[in-house]
Amino acid sequence: DDASRSAIAQRAVARMLKADPPPFMHSRNAGLVSTGNLEDDLSVIADCDWIIEAIVERLDIKRDLYRKLEAVRKPGSVVSSNTSTIPLAALVDQMPEAFRADFMITHFFNPPRFMRLLEVVDGADTRAEASAAVRAFCDRALGKGVVECKDTPGFIGNRIGVYWLQCAVSEAFGMGISVEEADALIGRPAGIPKTGVFGLIDLVGLDLMPHVLASMDATLAPDDAFREYFHTPERVATMIADGYTGRKGKGGFYRLNRAGGKRVKEAMDLATGEYREASKPRLAALDAAKAHGLRGMLEGDTQGARYAWTVIGKTLAYAASLVPEIADDVVAVDDAMKLGYGWRKGPFELIDELGAAWLAERLAKEGWSVPALLKTAGDRRFYRTEHGRLEALGVAGEYRAVSRADGVLLLADVKRATRPLAHNASASLWDLGDGVACLEFHTKMNAIDPDLMQMVRDAVDTVASEHRALVIHNEGSNFSVGANLGLALFAANMAAWDQIEQTVRQGQETYAALKFAPFPVVGAPSGMALGGGCEVLLHCDALVAHAETYMGLVEPGVGLLPGWGGCKELLLRWFAKPKRAGGPMPPVSKVFGTISVATVAKSAEQGRDHLFLRPGDQVVMNRDRVLAEAKARALELVEGYQPPEPAAVNLPGPAGAAALDLAVDAFAKSGKATPHDRVVAGALARVLSGGDTDLLDALPEDALLELERREFMSLIRHPDTLARVEHMLETGRPLRN
Repeated sequence: DDASRSAIAQRAVARMLKADPPPFMHSRNAGLVSTGNLEDDLSVIADCDWIIEAIVERLDIKRDLYRKLEAVRKPGSVVSSNTSTIPLAALVDQMPEAFRADFMITHFFNPPRFMRLLEVVDGADTRAEASAAVRAFCDRALGKGVVECKDTPGFIGNRIGVYWLQCAVSEAFGMGISVEEADALIGRPAGIPKTGVFGLIDLVGLDLMPHVLASMDATLAPDDAFREYFHTPERVATMIADGYTGRKGKGGFYRLNRAGGKRVKEAMDLATGEYREASKPRLAALDAAKAHGLRGMLEGDTQGARYAWTVIGKTLAYAASLVPEIADDVVAVDDAMKLGYGWRKGPFELIDELGAAWLAERLAKEGWSVPALLKTAGDRRFYRTEHGRLEALGVAGEYRAVSRADGVLLLADVKRATRPLAHNASASLWDLGDGVACLEFHTKMNAIDPDLMQMVRDAVDTVASEHRALVIHNEGSNFSVGANLGLALFAANMAAWDQIEQTVRQGQETYAALKFAPFPVVGAPSGMALGGGCEVLLHCDALVAHAETYMGLVEPGVGLLPGWGGCKELLLRWFAKPKRAGGPMPPVSKVFGTISVATVAKSAEQGRDHLFLRPGDQVVMNRDRVLAEAKARALELVEGYQPPEPAAVNLPGPAGAAALDLAVDAFAKSGKATPHDRVVAGALARVLSGGDTDLLDALPEDALLELERREFMSLIRHPDTLARVEHMLETGRPLRN
């Protein structure tokens, strides 16, 4: 019947709701998806402005669908294909002129929520206004990094990325390099995500690679350098046949062995095909990378260094040989690899790190072909800063300014053109113009330390006297992972309790200075904003958050509670929430439930559920647009700005704490709370219920901060808390003690 023909789509949505990480930014968004099938429901696209085809990579099947679409779609609606293997010209061949005018390729990278790259290809007949509309929508509404590509095999991302993967795998087999060694050598030293090569193939699926290679084989020129690596190693073919296709199968180059109730990560021995416990490689080449950078590693003469050079050298040379075939400039290539494969630097940025002349000389020494673009560069860089603007080297040997889309403001560009208003080792203050300053954190993972706190205080003073508003923003992978636990553990091991308490007090005073500053403060986060980083944002007047912002007060995971005003601020938000349940216990219980289990919102939209974001806070899909939107929001708040008045709340006191303790006891008896969880929860309950207060007495903010400080100090002295902090620093995982 009709319903059963839609079962595949219905099951897909159900799976998405269970997946982790979740494909939806909020579970309610599943309600925006309508399911159907091509036999019964094709007519619903008659009202659509944009129709995306993402069916099997078979030209005959796609063309058949296009003919059906043409019969029902409205005039002027855009049709695009998600293909990455079939040329656009072949897709629209034999189609009417009106269809060709509305057709383009929009190649999304998977998973589409998290991978920002969108490769766009126009046909010879594609209407300019149709293409512009799709690009604008994908940029602003979907948050994509839109990269214009030419209609060539694999476009940019997969043309270079698949070559890189194939080269790395083939050379590892040929040179006797283990999967862990390969991933370590061409991972972190080159700014590649921690999955490395073999981990990435496991993620996307080993069985996908032969299909991609077959497509490349059918479309690439006979003399293309890619053909050196078209073969699939026999071991890989056997793995696919046996169902070892990666994470979606029984395992891949890595697998998790759950035997004996433990989860042990295992790696495959490429020579034997047997699994063994994965180990952390200890190689001289990795030591050279730490001491002397990427070039220092590649100049080594060990087996590891030769492997890294072969893979990285050939990949960079291949990328250089493809411009202008696949793109008009090096910027598009670098953007594609950063947005689609998660590289920290694109191929040409890596060449600048190594030196174009050095790379060309090394390629020639090895007897490899030197791309014309490297010869054009000579001893120059592909990127330079001239008169405060970023410029990129063109294929003709001239430099051109790197342009930004309207509405994009990058802190990196501000930093190229100006000097900081104030600066120390942990943070800097920048002038965004129009009287708005930007406070940037730049410690490791933007962890909060005394220098960073000092710069916050300096920023408040500077902006108060010389500017009109402050934005807190940085372009690191994470906004801030919270306090520097290493410093806290060191002080605790020295029994420097007075120093620790003074640090807590200063943090509270610093964040209060942000909250009550005589100018608006706008937080503009992206990535993780945890612990003290979340507390910074809770003290801002408004947030303009990137959609992929993950906020949470996670201190209980290390045996502590939020001590810089986080408990107080979240409590005040829940008390101020319109239409909340009456009495003091509902908001107290909400905050207790959020903090006690170290809740982290898995998106900015999910952050609204916990009031990390308030209803008026803004969520921006495109990370490159966050700073401009935050500056605009700050300027909106300037007119007639008055800092908030200190608040006071009526809390339930000991009776409320007792009620929360009963709930924790129930969790403990069911095995969901450890002994030290109970200790931390008890301290948190005392803070949120107001300590010894009476329900009739309104408790001011200062009193709540004093409670936070007192209970924080009791926990930091506890040996089980110190064990949690030490374990987190050593392993990166919480200790369940």
